[in-house]
Amino acid sequence: MKAKYMMIAAALLALPAAAQETYENTKLVGNDLNGTARYVGMGGAMEALGADISTISSNPAGIGLFRHSTVNVSGGLLFQGDVPSYTDGSKTHASFDQAGFVYSVRTRKNSFLNFAFNYSKSKNFDFILGATGALNNASSNKLTYQKMRNGAFDNGDGAYSQVDYLNVNYFNMKQDSANYAASEYGLSREQSGYIGNYDFNISGNIHDRVYLGVTFGIKDVHYTHGGWYDEVLNGNTIEYTDHRHIHGTGFDVTLGAIVRPFETSPFRIGVYVKTPTWYDLTTENYSTIGDGKKQYAVNDYDPNNVYDYKITTPWKFGVSLGHTVGNYLALGATYEYEDYGSMKSRINDGVAYDYYYDGWDGYYDGYETSHKDRAMNKHTEETLKGVSTLKLGIEYKPVKDFAIRLGYNYVSPMFEESGVKGFLKNGNPVYSNGTYYNSTSDYTNWKSTNRFTCGLGYTVQKWNFDLAYQYSCQKGDFYPFASYYEAGTTSSPEDNIATATEVKNNRSQLLLTIGYHF
Repeated sequence: MKAKYMMIAAALLALPAAAQETYENTKLVGNDLNGTARYVGMGGAMEALGADISTISSNPAGIGLFRHSTVNVSGGLLFQGDVPSYTDGSKTHASFDQAGFVYSVRTRKNSFLNFAFNYSKSKNFDFILGATGALNNASSNKLTYQKMRNGAFDNGDGAYSQVDYLNVNYFNMKQDSANYAASEYGLSREQSGYIGNYDFNISGNIHDRVYLGVTFGIKDVHYTHGGWYDEVLNGNTIEYTDHRHIHGTGFDVTLGAIVRPFETSPFRIGVYVKTPTWYDLTTENYSTIGDGKKQYAVNDYDPNNVYDYKITTPWKFGVSLGHTVGNYLALGATYEYEDYGSMKSRINDGVAYDYYYDGWDGYYDGYETSHKDRAMNKHTEETLKGVSTLKLGIEYKPVKDFAIRLGYNYVSPMFEESGVKGFLKNGNPVYSNGTYYNSTSDYTNWKSTNRFTCGLGYTVQKWNFDLAYQYSCQKGDFYPFASYYEAGTTSSPEDNIATATEVKNNRSQLLLTIGYHF
């Protein structure tokens, strides 16, 4: 057994840069409800109503409804509620959320050609996660022992993780797994960062009946987390620490249309489709295990594990309805669908060279190649599912220059309730380099999201001032590590069962937009 775990430790250090793990990838998909205060105040249900710059990234045809050039800037505060007292980090963050402009050109009496640019923060990662619970003789290190004992590491093709590496180095794996039983655990993790969208749009309308638009989007990813996880083992506290930073870029294209089917009615129907976002990312982490006396890191010679990887998000499809009554009432409804089980990970092969075509100038122009991570993609397909988003919004103007807004969102769960990190539904480990580069054993199967919004708007000549409040609530089942059943049984003394703990992601946002049209 000693020779086996020494070989495992060596093999872990030799793996090449590769792909990423399903639960880590989900951090980069889906969007917050964010943008201008008018858009947020109406729950984002403006994909058929249009004439708001925030529709640039959902239904680009909405920009085609502008009749004047305009500039908008938005920012505010984000507050997290229900934060456990034992966690570290700030619960309140200032945020710069949006800045953009629309340049509108009349081409005919009832036709316009519009150009727009908008920066928006599609995801705000500021979040504190805390969880505690009883382990009842289960533990993270016992899971490593059982995987090793049952041959999960024998073929050396990526069923082990960085957490397994830490456990192998810290614990004597020759001992019986009963010596690895823990009584309780605690976790505190602080996340920060954002995904910034840079959207470029061309749109217009035909005789004020048909509106068309296309948006080219670039995404800028900055994600960081740091924190600790500990287990009480035979009266001693074993602590795991992990610090990770992900950065990179992505791009996508969105096409949209809005149609006013009845010439004498303002009723509108909007449809749109967004291509996958193709991400090219780099991640680095530093992870340790220790008890205050001895300490191990993943690769003591080079504690920072850095690698590049690619993921492709799913297609998004949307349909929206909008209607106005006079100049005092606007109603909107939007439905969107994304199949997150179709998200793909790719393994980077490195740089290839074409010596025949590139060698003539004395320099070799390398190009990066990659291939599908079939094992991780299978895990993603089993763990994630299609998500439906419903948006509803209303705006009422009791007087000409003053507006009152209300909105609601429902977002169905992304995760299967039976989803498990690092294992397929048949109980087999996920043999992927993406498994190895996973440096934490915990995971959360988040449930549905409900968002409630309201807002006010006031117009003074060519200026508009809008204020919105949003409350978002979501619950999830937190697991400190995957449960493991010995030899396919469900009641063996060697079973390692991690019970779920309920966690919450409840946030409030206060948002202000200042705009000017000309």
